[in-house]
Amino acid sequence: MERFDVVIVGAGIAGASLAYMLAPDRRVLLLEQESQPGYHSTGRSAATLHRSYGNDTIRALSACSAAFYLAPPADFTEVALSSPRGILVTAREDQQGELEAEIERSRRFVPEVARLDGAGCRALVPALRAERIVAGMLDPTLLDLDVGAILAGFVKGARARGATLRTDVRLLGIERASAGWRVSLRDGVVEADILVDAAGAWADTLAGLAGLGPLGIVPKRRTAITVPAPADSDVRAWPMVADVAEEWYLKPDAGRLLCSPADETPCDPCDAQPEELDVAICVERIEENFIFPIRRIESRWAGLRSFAPDKTPVAGFDPRAPGFFWLAGQGGYGIQTAPALAALAAALVKGEPVPGQIEDAGIEPAALSPARLLAAQP
Repeated sequence: MERFDVVIVGAGIAGASLAYMLAPDRRVLLLEQESQPGYHSTGRSAATLHRSYGNDTIRALSACSAAFYLAPPADFTEVALSSPRGILVTAREDQQGELEAEIERSRRFVPEVARLDGAGCRALVPALRAERIVAGMLDPTLLDLDVGAILAGFVKGARARGATLRTDVRLLGIERASAGWRVSLRDGVVEADILVDAAGAWADTLAGLAGLGPLGIVPKRRTAITVPAPADSDVRAWPMVADVAEEWYLKPDAGRLLCSPADETPCDPCDAQPEELDVAICVERIEENFIFPIRRIESRWAGLRSFAPDKTPVAGFDPRAPGFFWLAGQGGYGIQTAPALAALAAALVKGEPVPGQIEDAGIEPAALSPARLLAAQP
């Protein structure tokens, strides 16, 4: 039987980034049920870092993570992890109050945000419908992220630092051991002092295998399509464009347009596939707000974004079971918060002080702890 300091279940962005942070001074085993890391949620991301998106904890984690993506460690990657894009958040006439509130809130985290009138919005994205879009907020700090390079950097870096990665894993059972946890796999048994639940959509399921009740982490399906860019438009310079009520978004992507209805449909953990109704809703919403028709869909897919009840990630030890650590519920913010969230989680796993940058940003471990969700349960 093999023994590790930490076993992490799930090699998406959460598990891989934590393995990277822990591997220099802990013996880490990273387990993945699929044939490759990041198959379900990480590999189906919109691939941005948006500092004026999500609740206050998410925005603080995103701001802390930006520095890593702008200037990663020298041995992390040979390609740029990020490039500037910006985002234009638009509003109809009836949404202007909502837009003003979002501008005020966003300036706490991104002082650079600017309010635009309808003409200013169309100066950036000429294809917006003048009769529909009357105002907007420009956040010039949004970054496009190379998710493939980011995940590869974390996985490669974790292994270079001594972590072990195993894919195609079939997990048969979890039980308490005399000193930690015993994990039964199809091809053997491993033990560890600490077991990390980074299983994404399967986080509550994994906890159940360990004899713990759920935290209420719910997978939600999100749909995306890619369509050709308008023939008369150079979309490469467009910012990402989204509705202030999160009813849709559109983003230039390799000369095409990536579009989504921003759906959040609760579902069971699965290999998510797009529903025809969601694709049709996406087309309808984009055509309502842009002057070009969508005549051809080049690709379509769906991914799972798993949310805790308060839409804040869970990172911390479960008070019901010593050595069981949650790193789950990242929602749609997993990529953009990964460096900071993993650094915080690694410090908690090792019993070390919160990193200074994270503490300075006002991020309280208690706001991420599973204890907050347990306290709210009936």
